[in-house]
Amino acid sequence: MSEQPTPARRVAIVTGGSRGIGRQSAERLASDGFAVVINYAGNQTEAESTVAAITAAGGQAIAFRADVADEAATAALFDVAEDTYGGVDVVVHAAGVMTLAPLVDTDLDALDRMHRTNIRGTFVVDQQAARRLRSGGAIINFSSSVVVLALPGYSAYAATKGAVEAMTLIMARELRGRDITVNAVAPGPTATALFLDGKDEQTISKMAGQAPLERLGRPEDIAEVVAFLAGPARWVNGQVLRANGGIV
Repeated sequence: MSEQPTPARRVAIVTGGSRGIGRQSAERLASDGFAVVINYAGNQTEAESTVAAITAAGGQAIAFRADVADEAATAALFDVAEDTYGGVDVVVHAAGVMTLAPLVDTDLDALDRMHRTNIRGTFVVDQQAARRLRSGGAIINFSSSVVVLALPGYSAYAATKGAVEAMTLIMARELRGRDITVNAVAPGPTATALFLDGKDEQTISKMAGQAPLERLGRPEDIAEVVAFLAGPARWVNGQVLRANGGIV
């Protein structure tokens, strides 16, 4: 009896993969058998900690620093993935920044920083993904449920995430015939540093109570959605999945 060939290991790039939802998504994909490239912006210690956790559990991972809004740095990120593991199958674009203030008080430099990372960064990462992903791949962007919840103080951030949703839906159609899915995950209030920083206990408790499940989301809740879109969800395409515990 002839031996069956061993299937090639699938490869994922996770931007913003050193902490929070990005880290949890990277660890979940690694547990599902992916080799993972952890992209980080500046915190090398956290990125190396993520790699160590994955390898300790028997997975494969490396870390690579790159500014997602820089096209040369992002191209180098994909180069490293291809040179190390032979190709790229899934891109999870979790990198993002958030500054909160009423529109009338929003600092325009803060607006520009969010625009650069959240909009330009998504565009640059998706551009490389569209050029390089292998057939059967998946692009998973990150939006936010605040796009539809219309919470005061989130106007600038929600505007950047609305742009992410528009790019996601259009790109899914532009990749017709490539067997590559393109979706966005839109978390609700989730217990990450990005969400918790600057909020008092009363605000956090109030937001946790909005969901019928009466708690904040956890990074692993969102990682479950990412794993679904990266793996079995081949018939889910051009969608925004609002993973928010039932907040409407």
